[in-house]
Amino acid sequence: MPHPPAPTPSPVPADPVRDWADSGIVALTGHADEPPLVPPGRAASRARELGERIAALTQGRVRLDGGRLLGERAAFTVHRRNGPVSAGGACRLLPTADGWAAVSCARPDDPLLLGALVQAELPADPWQGVAAWLREHTGDDLAERAELLGAAAAPVRHLAVAPPRPPQLPPRPVDGLLVVDFSALWAGPLCAQLLGLAGARVVKVETPTRPDGARRGHPGFYRLLHAGHRSVVIDPTTSAGRRVLAELVEAADIVIEASRPRALARFGLDAHAAVAAGTTWISITAAGRSSDRIGFGDDVAASAGLVAHDDRGAPVFCGDAIADPLTGLTAAALALTAPADGSGMLWDLAMTDVVAATLDRAPAGPAPSARRQADGWVVDAADGPLPVAEPQRRRPAGQAPGSGVDTAAVLADLGIPRP
Repeated sequence: MPHPPAPTPSPVPADPVRDWADSGIVALTGHADEPPLVPPGRAASRARELGERIAALTQGRVRLDGGRLLGERAAFTVHRRNGPVSAGGACRLLPTADGWAAVSCARPDDPLLLGALVQAELPADPWQGVAAWLREHTGDDLAERAELLGAAAAPVRHLAVAPPRPPQLPPRPVDGLLVVDFSALWAGPLCAQLLGLAGARVVKVETPTRPDGARRGHPGFYRLLHAGHRSVVIDPTTSAGRRVLAELVEAADIVIEASRPRALARFGLDAHAAVAAGTTWISITAAGRSSDRIGFGDDVAASAGLVAHDDRGAPVFCGDAIADPLTGLTAAALALTAPADGSGMLWDLAMTDVVAATLDRAPAGPAPSARRQADGWVVDAADGPLPVAEPQRRRPAGQAPGSGVDTAAVLADLGIPRP
C-alpha cells in the first residue's frame, strides 16, 4: 500500500555552525582538556540535507536528523574528543617530514602491517616506531607504501572538490525489495539500515573467517544498524559457496559492498554483470573502485582535510569517523532512486570524495572555539550563541540477528539450494 505524501517541512537555511553544534560533532572535536572546536566545512549541513532527502524519497516513512547521525556511534560508546587520537582510539594524527598523516591500527593484523610499512619489527604498541618512521618520510612515501601493503594510512591534505552531480533519477519505492549487504562496520550497514526502515528486506552476508568487525564493537550500536535484518554465512572458498553467493546476487534488487572490488570478484561476483541485469550496486570504497587504497572513517575523513586546527596549528580529529555515516547517508539516498526503465545502476562512492565535497577551502587559522556558558558549551554564530549538543542515539527497532542464524531460512525462501 503506498504511503501518503509527507507534509513538506518549511526549509531551514543551512548554517554550518548551527548544524555542527546541533550534530554532537563539536563536542567530539578538540583536546580532552580544552574547549571543543568547530570543524571546517559543511558536512553536518550536508548530512542534514541528506536526511531531508531520504524523508522526501520515502514519502515520510524514514524521518531522521542526518546531522545527528554523524555522532551517533559515540553516543553508544561514550567516546570523547581526544585531540590527535580519534574518539575510538584506533587512529592517530602524526607529523611527517612534510606535513601530517592519519594512521589507523584497528584490525587484529594491523600491527604487523604497520611493521611492514616502516620496515621494522614493532612491539604490540606500534605507535612510537610508526611516529619515528613518519618523521623521516613524506606523505607521498606513506601513501605509496600504505596502498601497496593495504594499510589504512594516508597524508592529511585538503582535497576540496566540487560536489558530485549524480544523475537525477526518479524515486523508487523499496517496499519488499531484496537488499544483499556484503558490507561491514558503519557506512554500508547504515545504508542497509535506512533501506530496511523504508521497507526493504535486508540480508547481511558474511563469511566464516571474515565476520563483520563491528560485532566486536558496542553491542547496542551493532543492534541499531542490524535490527530486523537476516544473517547469512556462506563459505566462498568452496564451489558450492560461490554458487550460493552468485544466486544471492542474482536474486537481489540492491547489492551493497564496502571493500575493494577485487574482494567480491575473487568469489566470482561481477558488479557490471549484475548491473546489466537490472541490479542497483552500491560500491563504497576509500578512494573509488579504481584505487587499491584501504581506509576507515577516521583516516579517510582526516586525509580529505576534515581536521580542525588548535591554537598551536596542530590538527585534531573532527568527531568520530565522520566519513562513514556521511557516506552511508549518501548511499541510501542514491539507492532510493533508480532509472525509470528498470535498468541497473552502479554507484561508485569514494568516501574521500564524499568528505572532500563538503570542504570549500583550507581553513586560514585555528578553528573557532566553544566557550563555557552555565554548565554547558556554546559557540558563537551570527544570530547569537548556540548550545553545543552532546552526541545522541536512536533507539534500535528490534534485535540484531546472530551470525548465520538465518542462512537456511533465507536460502529456502529464495529457492537457493544449500551448499
